Amino acid sequence: MIRTVESPPHASAPVLAAYSYCEAVTGQQARNFAYGIRLLPTPKRRAMSALYAFSRRVDDIGDGELADDVKAARLDETRALLTRVREGAVAEDDTDPVAVALAHAADAFPIPLGGLDELIDGVLMDVRGETYETWDDLKVYCRCVAGAIGRLSLGVFGTERGARGAERAPEYADTLGLALQLTNILRDVREDAEGGRTYLPSDDLAKFGCSAGFSGPRPPEGSDFTGLVHFEVRRARALFAEGYRLLPMLDRRSGACVAAMAGIYRRLLDRIERDPEAVLRGRVSLPGREKAYVAVRGLSGLDARHVTRTVRRRA
Repeated sequence: MIRTVESPPHASAPVLAAYSYCEAVTGQQARNFAYGIRLLPTPKRRAMSALYAFSRRVDDIGDGELADDVKAARLDETRALLTRVREGAVAEDDTDPVAVALAHAADAFPIPLGGLDELIDGVLMDVRGETYETWDDLKVYCRCVAGAIGRLSLGVFGTERGARGAERAPEYADTLGLALQLTNILRDVREDAEGGRTYLPSDDLAKFGCSAGFSGPRPPEGSDFTGLVHFEVRRARALFAEGYRLLPMLDRRSGACVAAMAGIYRRLLDRIERDPEAVLRGRVSLPGREKAYVAVRGLSGLDARHVTRTVRRRA
């Protein structure tokens, strides 16, 4: 069973400054994520911001304009930094605030830092320009860049003492990460195509006549783009349904955080399902007021209670 420590270690002034930096990065660059983690108690919120800031650094290397060999070298340097964190070799006065914050978070919570190695592996797949023939192939990538984040987050959240089936919590956290990533892939299908990336499985694209790709605001001529999107939406919904089994295993505020983040993405999925071609016209997003409503709903425990009842009925 995964549990957090009862009393996180004291945070010195340099550590608090490092956390503040990470929280600023999170607030500026990850608004959906930030809506969820603001529901956490301070130590957990800080730890999650440290995880995000490190993950953002890795993603930015992969998405940047550098040559591929330079990107690979930068990722190697980032992996070496992660090794220093894992070995306890980062001092509080280190000049890298993300390293300082992550080192403190890893000391405070049983975070499986190997998940960040997986994230680096996934971004290297992007650098190499890998494509995916089947859903099973794509799952490998999604588990690296998103499932691993779910398992890392679970290290911060912990599970409730005596929670039924808690030994499967990492599996559910991983599956929820896959659901979020597949939603991201659908939302960003045109943006990714313009950047020379294709994530949806080649088998799926061929089945719906979309192998030519997506380069404009209209679907490929003669394709069943709506059918493709609805097919992937059903897959994502099944992943959400399985991943939501995690909620009853978490304490109230951790469950609220997960429910808020997942709820935002589920609503994005609803919008994409209603108007599949919207993803070709621009980025589908939720207004701030709707995100706030999802956060309040998560904090109220409505989603967690609904999932608990559903799980019990199926047991």
